[in-house]
This record gives sequence, structure tokens and C-alpha cells, in this order.
Amino acid sequence: MTQKLALITGASRGLGAALAEALAPTHHIVAVARTTGALEELDDRIKSVGGSATLAPMDITVPEAMATLCRGIHDRWGQLNLWLHTAIHAAPLSPANFVAAKDWQKSMAINATATSVLIPYVAPLLGQTGQAVFFEDPRAGEKFFGAYGATKAAQMSLANSWRIETAKTGPKVQVLTPQPMATAVRARFFPGEDRDALASPQQEAARLLPQILTAAD
Repeated sequence: MTQKLALITGASRGLGAALAEALAPTHHIVAVARTTGALEELDDRIKSVGGSATLAPMDITVPEAMATLCRGIHDRWGQLNLWLHTAIHAAPLSPANFVAAKDWQKSMAINATATSVLIPYVAPLLGQTGQAVFFEDPRAGEKFFGAYGATKAAQMSLANSWRIETAKTGPKVQVLTPQPMATAVRARFFPGEDRDALASPQQEAARLLPQILTAAD
């Protein structure tokens, strides 16, 4: 394949889906998410602009599934040009002393542990010239954001360590901070918010894409 290859984890909706659509004219998209129907809808939108995608309805918290995914990418294409990690779990807001064990465990599994598994799986596919991009949402230490804030901060700590460690050797690692968006995740946190005042995921994808592609060159 002469076309560049982009892996997007968390591609079924929100910023992940918007970035998949924005990259489709220049990249073949490997779209990973648990929701098959949403991935199929994304595939339709990508095809409508002349792009192509490989759908991978998988759970990123299952290491064996992620190993199979990465081995499949290696066997079929040999390498990746770009990895965008947008998968996230938004646990219900709660005082720290009332965080439910199941919410903490799910947040840790998706936001932190899966990232720690994916980085060593994906890194060999990116090699020295590929690029990984993570997306910051600095909620650590805010009231009621205990489970989300702590596990998102753990994800960002991993990403930033990897970014510094590979600055001279590659792959290129970026951490970008999106503007507030009208997504399902944000609606869980701020249900009464005026969503008309927020950026759409498509607008943010368009704003962030030049930073992603410039760094990839």
C-alpha cells in the first residue's frame, strides 16, 4: 500500500471519528472501537469522501485482542505511519470518598492500563519515523473528577514519558489539548451546559490536523 496508514483507537464517535474522517483523504484508516454499528457508520462516511477503512470492533482492555490487532497490521502492511489514541472512559462524577469500585476499575482499565499495553505493542509498528498522538484533558485534582482525573493523568504521564524518551530516536510523540467539544463524554460531566457554545468534534479535528500532519512530515 502506497497510501499512509493511521490507527485510531476510540474511532467510533467524538474526536476519534472526526479525525478519522479528516484523515481519510490521505490515509487508510484502521478504526478501533467496541461499537460495531458506529464503526460501520464511520466507514460509510469515509467511503463517501473517497477514503477507505479497516474496521476493528475490539475492546482495547483485552491485551490479547490488541496483540492480534497489531500483529495483523504488521502482517498486512508492515508498519504504521500514525497512531491517534482517543479512547477514554468518563466515569460518573463523584466525591472521592464515594467513587464506586467498578467505576474506578473501568476507568483504570480503559484510560491507563490499556495505554500501557498499547504503547509497547504499537511502538514497533511506528518505528523511528511514525507518530503517536495523545489528547490531554487536565481534570486531575478537580472536585468530583477523582476517577476520571486520576486515570487520565496516568495516561498522560505515560504519554509524556514516552514523548521525552523518543525525542531523539523516534517515533514522534505528541500530546495535544483539544478545545471543549460537544461530545458525549463532556455531556456526562456538564449536562446543563450550552452545547452551542462548544466546538464540534469536526471543528477541532480540522484545527488539530495541521499540527498532527506537520509533525509527521
